[in-house]
Amino acid sequence: MKRIVLFDGDCNFCDSSVQFIIKRDPAAHFLFTSLQSDKGVELVKQYNIPADVDSLVLIAKGRAYTKSSAALHIAKKLDGLWHLSFLFILVPRKIRDGVYDYVAKNRYKWFGKKEDACMLPPPEMRKRFI
Repeated sequence: MKRIVLFDGDCNFCDSSVQFIIKRDPAAHFLFTSLQSDKGVELVKQYNIPADVDSLVLIAKGRAYTKSSAALHIAKKLDGLWHLSFLFILVPRKIRDGVYDYVAKNRYKWFGKKEDACMLPPPEMRKRFI
């Protein structure tokens, strides 16, 4: 079963993160959908994801991972040395999520928000979005 990454479709940083994942996931372990899409809303309800989660979610093996746990479980499947960052799972979640929350809270200020139009991915990448 494919892993699904839910992301904030209005966030430039989140969009860049999706592009980063795609480039390092040639085996196509991940599918993507925005939290704002119909499928995203459906998955949020299905997996009882808290309403205040507005950045990155990973759904894998029937479970939803949020915040730093989502990012680290994604990194674990990426090519290159990125999988080594999964070792940060040993850092207590409260500390990891504190750093994650700080970046998430400031992401619009630092990286901006998408305008009305979004990039249309090339056909080979489009099949990765649900």
